[in-house]
Amino acid sequence: MSLRVSLDGARATAIEKARQRLVVVAVMFGVVFSVMALRIVDLGLFQAVSETRYAAQSFLTPTALRADIVDRHGVVLATNLKTASLYADPMRILEPEQVAAKLSRLFPDLVEAQLLQKLQGNGRFVWLKRKLTPKQMWQVNALGLPGLAFQEEEERIYPQGRLAAHVLGFTDPDGRGLAGVEHYFDARLSDMDKVDEPLALSVDVRVQHALMDEVQRSVDRFSAIGGAGLVMDVRSGELLAMASVPDFDPNEPAASPEQAFFNRASQGVYELGSTFKAFTLAMALEAGTATIASHYDASEPIKVSRFTIRDDHPQNRVLSLPEIFVHSSNIGAAKMAMEVGTEAQQDFLSRLGLLRPASLELAEVGHPLVPDRWRDIATMTIAYGHGIAVSPVQLASGLSAMVNGGDLHPATLLVKSADQKAKGRSVISEKTSATLRTLMRLVVQKGTAQQADVPGYRVGGKTGTAEKAVGGGYARKALLSSFAGIFPMDDPRYLVFVMIDEPQGIKSTWNYAGGGWTAAPTVADVILRIAPLLGVRPHEEDNGPFQQAAFVIEDSRKKP
Repeated sequence: MSLRVSLDGARATAIEKARQRLVVVAVMFGVVFSVMALRIVDLGLFQAVSETRYAAQSFLTPTALRADIVDRHGVVLATNLKTASLYADPMRILEPEQVAAKLSRLFPDLVEAQLLQKLQGNGRFVWLKRKLTPKQMWQVNALGLPGLAFQEEEERIYPQGRLAAHVLGFTDPDGRGLAGVEHYFDARLSDMDKVDEPLALSVDVRVQHALMDEVQRSVDRFSAIGGAGLVMDVRSGELLAMASVPDFDPNEPAASPEQAFFNRASQGVYELGSTFKAFTLAMALEAGTATIASHYDASEPIKVSRFTIRDDHPQNRVLSLPEIFVHSSNIGAAKMAMEVGTEAQQDFLSRLGLLRPASLELAEVGHPLVPDRWRDIATMTIAYGHGIAVSPVQLASGLSAMVNGGDLHPATLLVKSADQKAKGRSVISEKTSATLRTLMRLVVQKGTAQQADVPGYRVGGKTGTAEKAVGGGYARKALLSSFAGIFPMDDPRYLVFVMIDEPQGIKSTWNYAGGGWTAAPTVADVILRIAPLLGVRPHEEDNGPFQQAAFVIEDSRKKP
C-alpha cells in the first residue's frame, strides 16, 4: 500500500515538473513570437510612417498641381499626368555597388559611378530618376532592392508634341515654367485656386499645324537656316499661330540643341526690308506731304556721303505713289520720308510700337535695334526697312493697323472678349487705311508678290528682301526674305507673315531667293489651307477701287 502511494507521489511530481517545463517553453515561445510580431508591426507601420514623415519634412515635397493650357477651342496643349520618381535612402542600402550596377543596366542614361556616389552618401534621401513610366516602376520593384522607394508626382506633358513649342515653352522636373507661356504665366498656372481653370490661348491648333508645316516645308525646299511665321487677327491682335524653325519637343527639351529654343517670330529682330514701305506711305499720306497722285523721280540713285541708295527693280523714271509701292522703289520711299522729316518719322514709328519691345505674353521678346544717331541717311534707309530691326510680331501688329481702319491692337496670345477686341488705339485715318488696302492688293496683282495671289481670297500685302547685317556691313548672298499677306483685302480679317532666313535660289525660282519667290508662295499655301478653317469663303472680286489705282499707275507713265 505504502509502495503504491510512493509511486503515485513520484508520478505526480514528474507530471508537475513536466507541466512546469511546458509552461516555461510556452512562455518562451510566446515571448519570441510577441517580439517578432512587434518587430513586424514596427517595420510595416511605424517605421513607414516615420520615413514618410521624414520625407515630407525634407526634400520630398510633392509637385504642386498645375492648370492646363488649351487653345481657343479648348484643345489641350499642356496638362499634367500622375507619375512617380525613384529615390533612395542611402542608410538602408546594403550593397551600394550591386544596386548601382543593376540600376545603371535598367536605366542606360544613369551613370553607374554617379549612382554609386549618391548611394554611398551620408544623407537619408537622394533622387535617382524622375518621372518613371509604369513599366519602369515595375522593373525597379522586380529587382527587390531594399532602400529604394517611389514618390508620386505630376509630370507636365504636351499632347500636341512639337506643335506651338515656342508658344508653350516647358517646365522643369518640379513643374516650374522655364520658357514660353509656361514661364510667363507660371504664377497663374500654379495658383491652387485656379488649377481647375485652363489657361485659354488665342492659338488655333488647326492653323498652327498648317503654318508650321508650310514654313518647315519652305525652309527645307530653299535650304534655309531657319524660318518664322505667324497668323494674326487684324481686328484684335490675337495670334492664331506662331511658328519658328528649327523647333523642339517640349516633352523632351534636353534632346534639342540650344539654337532650337530661339523664337524667331518674337525674340529675333531683323531688318525686314521693303515691308516697311507700307509705314512710309501711310506716314506721308497722314502728314499730307503726299497723295495718291504724287510723283517722285526715281531715275537716278541717291548718293549721300559714302552711301548710295538704289532700286532693286529699277524703273529709271518718274514714279507715281502707287508705282513706288508696287515696284518697291527704295529711291521713291527715301524721298518720301525726307519730305516728312526725321522727327515725324520717329514719332510715327513710335506710335506703332516699333521702337520698343512688343507687349507679348512671352519672356522671349526682342528689343528693336534703332540708330544711335538718327541722321538723314537713317531716315532714308529706314523708309525701306534698313537701319532698323524689329521682330515679326511687331511688324504684324503695325501692318494690321495699316489695313484694319487704322486701329493698333498689340499682339496677344490670349483670347479676347468682344469688349477687348473693340479697344484699339487709332494711329492712322480710315481714308489712309483704305488707300493702303488698295495698294497692297495691287502688289499682289501687278507687283512683286504675284505668286501670293490666291483666287477668290483677294490677298494683298508687301514683300521684303533684305541683306543680313554682318560685321558693320551687309552680306549680299545672305538674305532675309519675307512676305506679309492680308486677306480678304476688301474686308481684312487675317494677316499671314512668313520669313525665310538665308534661302537659296532653286531651278524653279530661276535661282532667285527674294521674298516674292520664297515667302510669297508660302503665304499663299498657308492661306489655301487655313481660309476654309476660319470660315472665309472665296468669291469673285469687285475690282472697283483696285482698278482705279491701276489707272493711276498707267496714267503716271504718260507724265514727264
